[in-house]
Amino acid sequence: MACDYDGTLAGDGRVDDDTVAALERLVRSGRRLIMVTGRDMDELASAFDRFDLFERIVIENGAVLYDPAQQEATMLAEAPPSELVERLRQAGVQPLTVGSVIVATREPHDETVLGTIRDLGLELQVIFNKGAVMILPSGVNKATGLAAALGALGLSPHNTVAVGDAENDHAFLAACECSVAVANALPAIKERSDLVTGRPRGAGVAELIDRLVDDDLADVDPGRHHLPLGTTEGGRQVRLAPYGTRLLIAGPSNSGKSTVAAALLERVSAAGYQFCLIDPEGDYTDGIEDAIVLGDARRAPTEEEIIQVLGNPAQSLVVNLLGVPLDDRPGFFEMLLPRLSAIRSRYGHPHWLIVDEAHHMMPKGFGMESVGLLRRAGGLLLVTVHPALISEPVLRTLNAVVAVGERPVEVLTTFASAVGRAGDCPEPLGDLPTGEFLLWRLSGEPIRARLMAPEGERQRHRRKYAAGELGEEKSFYFRGPREVLNLRAGNLTAFCHIADGVDDESWEYHLRRGDYSRWLAEDVKDGELAAEVAEVERGGGEPADETRRRVRELIENRYTASAEPGGAL
Repeated sequence: MACDYDGTLAGDGRVDDDTVAALERLVRSGRRLIMVTGRDMDELASAFDRFDLFERIVIENGAVLYDPAQQEATMLAEAPPSELVERLRQAGVQPLTVGSVIVATREPHDETVLGTIRDLGLELQVIFNKGAVMILPSGVNKATGLAAALGALGLSPHNTVAVGDAENDHAFLAACECSVAVANALPAIKERSDLVTGRPRGAGVAELIDRLVDDDLADVDPGRHHLPLGTTEGGRQVRLAPYGTRLLIAGPSNSGKSTVAAALLERVSAAGYQFCLIDPEGDYTDGIEDAIVLGDARRAPTEEEIIQVLGNPAQSLVVNLLGVPLDDRPGFFEMLLPRLSAIRSRYGHPHWLIVDEAHHMMPKGFGMESVGLLRRAGGLLLVTVHPALISEPVLRTLNAVVAVGERPVEVLTTFASAVGRAGDCPEPLGDLPTGEFLLWRLSGEPIRARLMAPEGERQRHRRKYAAGELGEEKSFYFRGPREVLNLRAGNLTAFCHIADGVDDESWEYHLRRGDYSRWLAEDVKDGELAAEVAEVERGGGEPADETRRRVRELIENRYTASAEPGGAL
């Protein structure tokens, strides 16, 4: 919880005993406290002596960060020019307070302040707060100060509730997941807050603390952070809560599961939520903006590396398990899960846990203790082609399912049976065309919608399959009719190079069997390209050089531009 001081914690500059007792309750519960105030240190220390309750104190309206445990102050901006202070004194501006960074006075001296800043040509801003006039470097406010405090503690604004009352609280209230105004707050603050307390000042803060300790404001869902996924035929937007959503995306191969997952992942990332994506087959090794990838086909990630990256709430992570033997991947995930849960218990992040190939990572027999840990994830997303193969206790932790592709009702039936809602499953409906999905939340009726496609998915897919590393299991192997060859193509670039050099008999052997189109559909996951190559395979009668040229041309036309801009595969 991040709290303003004057008018929020304090009335007439002082914090009463009941409010201090409430702050002590919050700290005992394991939650963390940050103060965010416009006062300078001397002013604050003269009025309040319980700095020990706060892990960080942001003073001077975001310009200075104080660590009570170390009794150290860090300036977050440059000190004011001495010429500014001297000019204001010469102009008779009183009162005039000069802190480490802030320069403050009161109305009606605002016009003198603005004129002096203009005359000196300084890049400074003026912030108003209930008659106070504060001069600060441009861009410095309570939100920037709070960001520094949270960063020092390894915490995220998405796990922060902020409470305030006045004009200078707007920025830091808006920056947090939940904004609260005490009952005495200005009308403009109340209008823009997610919650308004029933009581004023410290009594309102105590009221908020009681609700936080009781259930972390579970019944407060302002909706402003919800993530858009698609639109219905009537134009209504389909959105998902970024916390408490435990979602399964399922459907047959090449039905659009990965596109739906990528769309949601893109919105999670853009909103600043930290995610940890378990990637068993290396399908997300490129193109996820701001995410670090640990592991590759040659090297497995370590738990310590994973934990270190996730310590920074602004950094998301893809855990690539290609370097882990296939049969060991579920065990790797089950060993990692308690560590991820411990981080979340301590810091509130990662906010989303995403598991691709969930039927392989959480098969029948998946540990019940691990299932319990999944229930405590903030947001959970499982992606699979075989929902019936996922452990039923895992399915029972979910509260929503997205079905795509052919026979979507089969996906919903599997889910409904696992969660004890078989009688609620919708009537059979036809196949879903590409780009559409069916969302069923347990709290409502199924919704059919068109996906708001991810902007980066196509580019990511093309880079990965053109020049990335698919791993041994997803590679194409030129073996020939007598299987004397063992030439592995780990991506489309390698495929084209090897195809140019392989003997005609081996090329045509795989061509007649439909191996090329099958690989493109199942492992490269490009149904459109696979269909085009299948036409070449079915043609018959053309010489090997011609079919090579046509297949290569189809691949290059689709992938060259994004593999290397202006270059070739």
